[in-house]
Amino acid sequence: MESMPTWFPQAGTTLALLVGAFLAYRVTVTVFRNVIRRVAARTASTWDDRIIQRNVLSRLSRAIPAVVVYYGIGPALGLTPDQIVEGGDAVAVAALVTQRVALAFLVLTAALSFSALLDAINDIYNESYAQAKSRPIKGYMQVVGLIVYIAAIVVVISILADRSPLVFLSGLGALTAVLMLVFRDTILSLVASLQIMSNDIIRIGDWVEMPQANADGDVIDIALHTVKIQNWDKTITTIPTHRFISDSFRNWRGMSESGGRRIKRSVHLDLSTVRFLTDEEVARLSKFELLHEYMAKKQEELSRHRAQKEKAGEDVVPETRRLTNAGTFRAYVFSYLKAHPLVHDEMTLLVRQLAPTPKGLPIEVYCFTNDTAWATYEGVQGDIFDHLIAILPEFGLEAFQEPAGSDFARIAGGRKAPSAGRTKDVR
Repeated sequence: MESMPTWFPQAGTTLALLVGAFLAYRVTVTVFRNVIRRVAARTASTWDDRIIQRNVLSRLSRAIPAVVVYYGIGPALGLTPDQIVEGGDAVAVAALVTQRVALAFLVLTAALSFSALLDAINDIYNESYAQAKSRPIKGYMQVVGLIVYIAAIVVVISILADRSPLVFLSGLGALTAVLMLVFRDTILSLVASLQIMSNDIIRIGDWVEMPQANADGDVIDIALHTVKIQNWDKTITTIPTHRFISDSFRNWRGMSESGGRRIKRSVHLDLSTVRFLTDEEVARLSKFELLHEYMAKKQEELSRHRAQKEKAGEDVVPETRRLTNAGTFRAYVFSYLKAHPLVHDEMTLLVRQLAPTPKGLPIEVYCFTNDTAWATYEGVQGDIFDHLIAILPEFGLEAFQEPAGSDFARIAGGRKAPSAGRTKDVR
């Protein structure tokens, strides 16, 4: 009968070590899932739930097999720690390499677990502190994670090469220019993140508009390298963080916090319809609720002016003042906006006449709604101008409109354009 090979017992103990390492991993995972998860679910706090959701403990459990292999490879091969260090034969060298690989794996596992812990800390901060939207820490967590990964890579290389980490760190000075080039975006983003947080430039939830990046929507994430914006069409635009320092953009947060949203739009009047009001029109418009006080004040003012002008000689034609339909319309629009329940009464309210253009006489409305919601704002703005355009015939005015095909057809056919009817009452 042939004798058993000398390596056979070592192979058996090594296999047993691997099986033991696997069982230790399974037992650890089972304990984490069945015990720790249940305990965390019963606690009132949520920080332990975030740690479990980020798989911090699950990643840590992967270190158990590495620990078992690191400390068990020597006894499994029948070697003492001194024999492994000396590396006299192939078995000792194999044990030494195995220990180094296990230790390197242990370092990587620790780095991954720490990165998951940083993510959990960010989640806990976001849901536990009210200032999380204005002072996010995700960028800082990513910087710390990047440093940890770099340190872990240096340590792993030093372990596998059996050299001190200081040897590799001392050589980084010569690679500074290369590192500056490689990590250029990271450095720019880090500086930009610090400026964004310290100056409160943008927050999560802000409406940001950056036309050069085709971005117009809400900020949904602020990270070290990028800022994510969900546009109004539900697409996502990713912008480098440093561009919010180097490029111009518009943040609508001030509008939202002020409680008012600006309306700045004009009605263009046909210049051919601007004229003085007749006495009958003055009497009729004086009955309008929104114009009653204005018309009475103006008539009194004009009466005083006429009384002064009557003293002029017969050979002098006195300068007379009369009400115009455009001026009366401006007064009506101002009173209408002043009485509107959805127009902010503590912000600027102007109804002004701009310089005439080839497209008519612009009457600009400048005011603010007291509701900043987009849908409400558009509805209020639409209702205001619907009313203003519809009320123009009451003042003998018409809105300017460039000729259309139907207008040229009427001219060619010798037909007159239908006259605008007048409403009997004003709502």
